[in-house]
Amino acid sequence: MAAFFLFAFFLLFLFLATYNLGLPGLHYDEAKEAGLNAMELLTGAPVTAFRRASVPLFGVQLPLMVQDYIGALNVYLALPLLWLTGIGVPNLRALAILTALVALLLLERAVAEWICLCRAEQGARRRRPPISLAGVMAVALLSVSPSFIFWSRQGIFVTNVMQPLTLACIWQGVRWLRLGRRRSLLLSAFWGGLALYAKVQAVWLVGPLGLLAGGWWLWQRRSTPPGAAKTPATPPLALPLLAGALGAFMLPLLPLILFNVQTGGLWSALSRNAQTSYYGVNNADWVGNLAVRWQQWGQMLRGDHFWYLGGVYGNELAPWLWGALIGSALWRWPKVLVGPLLLLLAAFGLSLFTISDLFITHFALLQPLAYGVAGVAGAQWLHKSATVLEQQGKDAKFWQYGRRGIVVLLLLAWLVLDVTATVRYHSALNRSGGLADHSDASYHLAYYLRYNGLGAPIALDWGIDAPVRFLSQGSVRPIEIFGYDSVAEPDANFKERLALFLANPDNVYLLRAEAQTVFRGRRQLFLDAVAEQARTAVLVQTFAQRDGTPLFEVWRAP
Repeated sequence: MAAFFLFAFFLLFLFLATYNLGLPGLHYDEAKEAGLNAMELLTGAPVTAFRRASVPLFGVQLPLMVQDYIGALNVYLALPLLWLTGIGVPNLRALAILTALVALLLLERAVAEWICLCRAEQGARRRRPPISLAGVMAVALLSVSPSFIFWSRQGIFVTNVMQPLTLACIWQGVRWLRLGRRRSLLLSAFWGGLALYAKVQAVWLVGPLGLLAGGWWLWQRRSTPPGAAKTPATPPLALPLLAGALGAFMLPLLPLILFNVQTGGLWSALSRNAQTSYYGVNNADWVGNLAVRWQQWGQMLRGDHFWYLGGVYGNELAPWLWGALIGSALWRWPKVLVGPLLLLLAAFGLSLFTISDLFITHFALLQPLAYGVAGVAGAQWLHKSATVLEQQGKDAKFWQYGRRGIVVLLLLAWLVLDVTATVRYHSALNRSGGLADHSDASYHLAYYLRYNGLGAPIALDWGIDAPVRFLSQGSVRPIEIFGYDSVAEPDANFKERLALFLANPDNVYLLRAEAQTVFRGRRQLFLDAVAEQARTAVLVQTFAQRDGTPLFEVWRAP
């Protein structure tokens, strides 16, 4: 029966997540962090490796990273899918959906292992733990969450490949603590290293997990009298095994290490933005950052932060039910909840510090664990109530039945409200086509450039290059000259770069509409530079959202 419900929620997730998968429009990060390099490798085009850091193989340059702190793992995972199905937005997003599906499966396995470890089930020490009620509840709640569904649809945008990798790390780490199998420790270390390569942000979970597992091992070892048996037994940990685990951890990090040796990119990003991030977040202001993160935590549980889909909907009960469920269960059964809750709290604490910005999308990494804790808490209420029912008289049973009924009704309300919000988002998305950076206007821009023979336009703002190149399958290659040094103002050499292209009156320039500008100051300098040459900048074409709001502009300076 448990397997049936698990399979049913997998199918429900697939239905909710894959509906009209081409919307919203392709985000810059989706194209930049997977689609673009994958398309280049498949079509034989020159590979635009980030910071030109790559390794040659059979005459092809394989990129090492796609950002200073994001590995090229999604690029290589996307290759077989795009090769089989073709180059397109739904095709690319199919990777993220499959990644989320694997995360749901691994969440159930990690929860089942944890339940077995806490109950010290001797009968389970030589076999795979059965599907647990806690795991099914965690999967049920996560599979219909608006945040999980819409983050999964654009999973490359939030690097959701970290989810299954960190869950695999947790699963095998707990399995090692439970069974003492060396292979599990090696696998846990390997998945942890691969998660860090996928995105360095995975350290929020991988680091605390290592500390907690080590602390648990030491506590078990010191609390066992000499010669006495301990349940569960302390797993063996010799120096060769530690060395092997370190090697397994470092192996998937070799591309990141090589990238940093070649470019110094990661070290530069960390050191330059350690105190004040790229977008101006003060990392010393942990109180202010805590207030922001706490608000975002509630938004993540409610799902009411997807304004760019064309509406804001959510489940107002979700944060209250999540907190009440975990708080009440922690009060009564702390042993089962304290481990994963400590891991979640440690990861949340690390989220107060950033080298970019306090983006709510960062919580895509923590959401599966948050719902895993909720699943464990809910299962405790139902499991303990069922145990008491077998032992008590008629009057006590009445109250136990009532308590179980209340828990079940609250969980059903949680599920129904989440599904309702998800369906409303889909309806809004069908009307809007996505807003701002997520608008399907980029599809029309790419089509216009491709079929008007404008193969090398000059991009004067962010967010245009990668989507256009992917959507045009490489036939349009915008040239970015706006400079990434500062969002607030152009660098000192911007005018010189611009002058090189203004010398050719046939060039075409791509800008964002004035109200949508990201890298400020470039637009006005472009207009001023054209005017200084006694020329007039001409707006050739505007591309707007479905509601008429202009987003992208095509200019000439004849």
